[in-house]
Amino acid sequence: MAYHLSTEARDGLSQYAIPSEFKLFDFQEASVKIACHHVNRRGGVIIGDVVGLGKTMVGTAIARVLEEDFGFSTLIICPKNLVTMWENYRDTYGLRAKILSISMVEKELENVPARFRLVLIDESHNLRNREGKRYAAIKDYIEQSGSRCILLTATPYNKTYLDLSAQLRLFVGEDEDLGIRPEELLRNTNFAVQHPDISLRSLKAFEYSEYSEDWQQLMSKYMVRRTRSFIRDNYAKSDPPDCVSPLSKGGRGDRKYLEFADGSRSYFPDRIPKTATFKLGENDPYTQLYSAEVVDIISNLNLPRYALGSYQLTTISEKLLTEKEKDLLDSLSRAGKNLIGFCRTNLFKRLESSGYAFIESIERHILRNYIYLYAIESGLDIPIGTQDVDLFSTALNDEDTDSSLSHDWDDEDPPQPPFDKGGVNTKKVPLSKGDLGGSYQEKAQKVYEIYKRKYQKRFKWIRPNLFNKDLITHLRDDAHNLLKILNNSPEWTTKNDQKLLALHQLITKTHPQEKILIFSQFADTVDYLEEKLTELGLTNFACATGKSENPTILAQRFSPKSNNKNFSPEKELRVLIATDVLSEGQNLQDCRIIVN
Repeated sequence: MAYHLSTEARDGLSQYAIPSEFKLFDFQEASVKIACHHVNRRGGVIIGDVVGLGKTMVGTAIARVLEEDFGFSTLIICPKNLVTMWENYRDTYGLRAKILSISMVEKELENVPARFRLVLIDESHNLRNREGKRYAAIKDYIEQSGSRCILLTATPYNKTYLDLSAQLRLFVGEDEDLGIRPEELLRNTNFAVQHPDISLRSLKAFEYSEYSEDWQQLMSKYMVRRTRSFIRDNYAKSDPPDCVSPLSKGGRGDRKYLEFADGSRSYFPDRIPKTATFKLGENDPYTQLYSAEVVDIISNLNLPRYALGSYQLTTISEKLLTEKEKDLLDSLSRAGKNLIGFCRTNLFKRLESSGYAFIESIERHILRNYIYLYAIESGLDIPIGTQDVDLFSTALNDEDTDSSLSHDWDDEDPPQPPFDKGGVNTKKVPLSKGDLGGSYQEKAQKVYEIYKRKYQKRFKWIRPNLFNKDLITHLRDDAHNLLKILNNSPEWTTKNDQKLLALHQLITKTHPQEKILIFSQFADTVDYLEEKLTELGLTNFACATGKSENPTILAQRFSPKSNNKNFSPEKELRVLIATDVLSEGQNLQDCRIIVN
């Protein structure tokens, strides 16, 4: 049985040769050869190795082997922040490849000639949504050019098994005969009777199954996925038990390692979790923000901008609506509660990240409410941003989901809320029943005019008279309650931010020599740390967010050894602070300490 089950793997291992310039580990070589077999036989493969096992190198080697064996050229589609990295791999290993940022596929892919018979998609889990325009553009190109596919992802599915089938559908037809059936589905349901029109050996049939056994069977034909423990148990060598190893906890041997072609070793690290603590006093700014009152206010926010569909007038006739308005109202009614939940959770997460990021978000939230109020009270169209749960995905966006002021304002100074530089509030906004933040009203009008004049295409616009009066009431109530938080919030300084000081202590005293990588979900926190750590005299560090011009260069300066780069001492980085912009596709193995 084992012999027959491993037939395809053995065929791949025996049929393909890897060019000598690829210095791969044994497990990577096996992955390349088996994957080439999948691509040749089934039109595509998903490389699903967990983070850190070298998917980029494996994908490059697969492409190079197929280019040499079949005369292919390769189209590489990847996240924007990985374009530079892929250009380096293309040039280093001689691929005949064009590299395209996934953010540009809608605009540029239709102009790419159909000569690229191999399409490599990095971080392919970003294509989970079959209804998206990017997905449609890529799928159309693959079908038109008859391309085969290499998909790279450490997180093949996130929510449901349909995430897997969406990626498979890029190169597998929904009615194509797969040679296998979803046996658990057929055994436990009347699927064959209920769906006589669906082929039992098709991807469409598997999409009805919620049984992991069926999906394991299906993915064994299309995916190569290994974990660290699998590599350690099946490919690693061990120091002899009596060997003294400076890398082991107790100084003795028995450490697992992988051996490079030149005989050098890469040891599996011992992961040691620790907590960096800091004390909070009664008057500490975090103590004041972690109060029951703040929690109650956030928990009871209406957040009407994220549930506009529930404020739609029920008395208006559909005959008075344009087709565009009908479509927009329909999309708003589908968003609703999920977005409210995500927004509320996001506020709490920003509070957990840093008081600074929380205050910034509150300020922006209030301003955006006043922009809506200005539009409604002036009888002007309301500017609606993205109404999608993906708005809160850290993989796509590390900026505040409520950031009204994060656009490229060119030479025009963006109107700021009534606070000083950086949003740290020093001026209290007077609260009264009549005027709830008059300065916000002034700013809202200016921002609205800039939206309308310069950024009209970034929003969808809708008439305010399509919504009931509760919308105004809830916008005002939320703004009033959030202003309470601002008026009661403490002044943030470097000296009273104990969390910041604890991080500085960890960097400069606890681990003064080691490479330290600091991750935060939010760009606001990263920007805050950059400013404050600079004030405290920290050098040899840099920050990477979604706004960074070239995050790959920062990753290379921080981790030159793992990227085969050389930098002068003054350019090499000891500390790197980043959002999720560096969580995918980058080599950061020089790191010794990771801080969340």
